[in-house]
Amino acid sequence: MDREKIKGIIEAILFASGKIVTLNELSLNLELEKTEISKIIEEMIEDCKNENRGIEIVCVNNGYTMSSKKEYHEYLYPIIDKRAKPSLSQAALEVLAIIAYNPKITRAEIENIRGVSSDASLYRLLEHNLIEEAGKLNLPGKPMAYKITEEFLKKFGLNTIEDLPKLPKYKVDENQQIVIDDIIIDKENKENLKEGE
Repeated sequence: MDREKIKGIIEAILFASGKIVTLNELSLNLELEKTEISKIIEEMIEDCKNENRGIEIVCVNNGYTMSSKKEYHEYLYPIIDKRAKPSLSQAALEVLAIIAYNPKITRAEIENIRGVSSDASLYRLLEHNLIEEAGKLNLPGKPMAYKITEEFLKKFGLNTIEDLPKLPKYKVDENQQIVIDDIIIDKENKENLKEGE
């Protein structure tokens, strides 16, 4: 099959599916090796970058999806979606960050970190498909664990969970509280080093 035709077929599949399509699915459908399909998709990604196009192909967890380019969002949103922009509360964002940095965490552990009930935030995040249930843990009461979804990675422009920004290192005092002064001093030391260079 002609390489350009394969590109067209892959583009049609990604566009029509509206979801993340794995290399395995493409390989079975096109009857081509995964490495060959991967090379073709990399070419397609470069084509979208080099040309003045409104779409891009995004890699998410070893799968691919088609998306409009971020720089055109302000033009798309008023046309496509007349509803109010969905927003997450500060509490929901806190819970989302905790889950992102602590895969397979339970509701009780989240509430222990935050110090308040997180039921409403968990339901909201589940509703937006940003988190999902990760199974029951082998602990007393068999609590449900949560993890982030591929939709989270897609919305935040991440390929894998390893692409999350690194958290600062911190110390814990005898009361199991984070020692903020050490983080601030560490930041100031780094800034002083930069100025001294």
